[in-house]
Amino acid sequence: MTARPHRRGGADTPSGADADGAPQRDAAGACDPETTSWSAAGRTRLVSPGSAVVLTLASLIGLAAFGWPFLADPEAGIGHDADAPLLFAATLAMVVIVLLTEVSRGGVDAKALAMLGVLAAVGAALRPLGAGLTGFQPMFVVLALGGRAFGPGFGFVLGLVTMLASAMLTAGVGPWLPFQMLGAAWFAMGAGLLPRAHGRAEVVLVAAYGAVASLLYGLLLNLWFWPFTTGLDSALSFVAGDSVAANLQRFFVFSAVTSLGFDIPRAIGTVALTLVAGGAVLRSLRRAARRASFGALPEFGAAAATAPPAAPHSLRDA
Repeated sequence: MTARPHRRGGADTPSGADADGAPQRDAAGACDPETTSWSAAGRTRLVSPGSAVVLTLASLIGLAAFGWPFLADPEAGIGHDADAPLLFAATLAMVVIVLLTEVSRGGVDAKALAMLGVLAAVGAALRPLGAGLTGFQPMFVVLALGGRAFGPGFGFVLGLVTMLASAMLTAGVGPWLPFQMLGAAWFAMGAGLLPRAHGRAEVVLVAAYGAVASLLYGLLLNLWFWPFTTGLDSALSFVAGDSVAANLQRFFVFSAVTSLGFDIPRAIGTVALTLVAGGAVLRSLRRAARRASFGALPEFGAAAATAPPAAPHSLRDA
């Protein structure tokens, strides 16, 4: 009987995975038990059917919350006074449902939950550093790298929890909070859905995604209040009952005039921080995500039969 040492990947390869981040298999084609953990898929993990259904339903609910004013009856009063508390309750329910789905399929364990708490705390602590007139928000780098390292389901929950924690920290609780939580959740989830990449190419991919997603986040967050803003020029204001295309055209003009100056610095800052620290952070997250495994695993084979007996350590062992 010989002791089989634990396999180790390269600097960018998860433990128990090959150079492409895929689980290693033995001679019989069976997966190594160490590679079946939620952290072993490395670069890009497929979304399970259950998680895909839950994430899709949660996203549809969020899109409906953002876009319903475009389809509302022009005679009815519109506003977020009534739906914001309901949407907040729904977003909290999304956290529970997604987590339960991930736990039930083995995608999240106690170590993953601990990592979720750490990343959410880091993101919440970074958010006040980005407050100001520039629009730059270092918190989004944590969301992008966390979602990339641990997958879309984890990323969705990470965005929701991080934005909620940061709002509690900065006293930013209001009707805008559930919309910010959904935007951050989609931001991190999208990073987990990026295609497979390796090394520096992966960092560049995440940085490019961060730039585009930062602009889209700003555009999306404008949508939660723009239909209810009064006193705007007719070329910028929402017109209840008008066609969706016409209102969207006015919305894009409004966003370009009012918020693009904040969104561009956010995108530039996200790209810069990701390019500088993204590789090291991704490697650290993946190392921290590996399951602990103690002791050598026994193997029986020809090597064990031909191995010379070990020398006694004392006269009593002889």
